[in-house]
Amino acid sequence: MKAADFPTATEEPPHTRIHECDSAEIDRAEVAEAVADVSIVEPAPEERTIRPPDAPLIHTVGTLIGILLPFFGVIAAMVVSWQKGWLDWTQLSILIVGQLLTALGLTLGYHRMLTHRSFSTYPAVRAFWMMMGALALQKSPIEWCATHRKHHALSDKPGDPHSPHDFEPGFVNSLRGFWHAHVGWILTGHIIATDQKRYVPDLLQDPMAMWIHRYWEVLWFPLTFLIPTGVAWAITGTGEGALLGFLWGGCVRVFLVQHFTFAVNSICHMFGPKTYHSSDDSRNNFICGILSAGEGFHNNHHAFPTSARHGLEWWQPDLTWYTIRFMELIGLAWDVKLPSQAMRDSKRIVREPAAGK
Repeated sequence: MKAADFPTATEEPPHTRIHECDSAEIDRAEVAEAVADVSIVEPAPEERTIRPPDAPLIHTVGTLIGILLPFFGVIAAMVVSWQKGWLDWTQLSILIVGQLLTALGLTLGYHRMLTHRSFSTYPAVRAFWMMMGALALQKSPIEWCATHRKHHALSDKPGDPHSPHDFEPGFVNSLRGFWHAHVGWILTGHIIATDQKRYVPDLLQDPMAMWIHRYWEVLWFPLTFLIPTGVAWAITGTGEGALLGFLWGGCVRVFLVQHFTFAVNSICHMFGPKTYHSSDDSRNNFICGILSAGEGFHNNHHAFPTSARHGLEWWQPDLTWYTIRFMELIGLAWDVKLPSQAMRDSKRIVREPAAGK
């Protein structure tokens, strides 16, 4: 399927439900074409290097604030709640609802909807999920999707922004690789050095994505803390309630969303089984799959990048897929892309029994 064959988000939903290739007659060439991610482009030669780009000081400082503020907020939330006993169901509800919406903003919005175009939807729904993703404090949709498409183009190869395999073998280097893939890479210049015209030309033409991009630092960064603070104050009418809203609905929520996402980059390229052939070391990790709304079934994803469903087995929970499926049932999503059984079988790793058994 060529890029031109993919529908835009503004098209009306057709009467078909889910696109699947004919599983009766399909060969490997058809499989390769059908599962090819149209968002993957050929990297520039100068991008194929392990050495990360240098980052300007202002980028490093701003990134550290975005990472350390939630971290220290988590500590403060636990101390205040333990000593004062202020935590109640109001704060927990704000945390849970905010966690759910902003996590799906990343997994459903930034990742499956924008980066891989796994389904189509109405402009208003598209804008909603982009805004939820912006509140996850992981940069604008332009920056996030450009970096992620670059990751797929160079996954676990020189130039991959966050591969844990950039170092020589050994225990210490494995720890270095884990740290780099989890959070260290964000402090480098990978995000700002990624060629947006090369990787996200479609999103550069998207007015909503560009609006969020232009005002992410001055609007969306503070809003992710101000919204839960304001909601908690409106419900409780107290300064203590507002403070706990900032800590639990703001800092704790952002911390959890951040590190559940980071774990996919680190843990899911190091630990877990491989079910399908892929050109990298992506793994399926059940715990990460639960915590990251289905993103942890990462080998499935790298084998079939455009699939709207990452938990391809019935026993692999995928909250993001359940949400997309619900959206489809009520008419808010269409052209939902899934690999057929034949496509899955063609890439499945067949493990031979051990000798003598």
